[in-house]
Amino acid sequence: QVRLVESGGGLVQAGGSLRLSCAASGRTFSINTIRWFRQAPGKEREFVAAVSDTGSTTTYADSVKGRFAISRGDVENLAYLQMNNLKLEDTAVYYCAVRSATMDDYWGQGTQVTVSS
Repeated sequence: QVRLVESGGGLVQAGGSLRLSCAASGRTFSINTIRWFRQAPGKEREFVAAVSDTGSTTTYADSVKGRFAISRGDVENLAYLQMNNLKLEDTAVYYCAVRSATMDDYWGQGTQVTVSS
């Protein structure tokens, strides 16, 4: 079994920063891509950022470019999402999604990020 757990969310004022972590447990597997998504109440899930297994390639949604940074971790903490200059519209549940080399997708339960004025 594979289990992913996101952590690092919380309540922060606009302009503040948070760093999210994506931890893995269970059986090991080869990774293709790690992505972060978010979903705000009443809205569709949206893509936030992605990083390749080597960490050499990153991709960001336009809404977070210049503010967020995704990075590759290790076998336990697979990836991080550094979020700076947070805005009210960043409020959402953030999910880590890992795609294995065999194209299986694994999702965590999400961590709540709330940005206040």
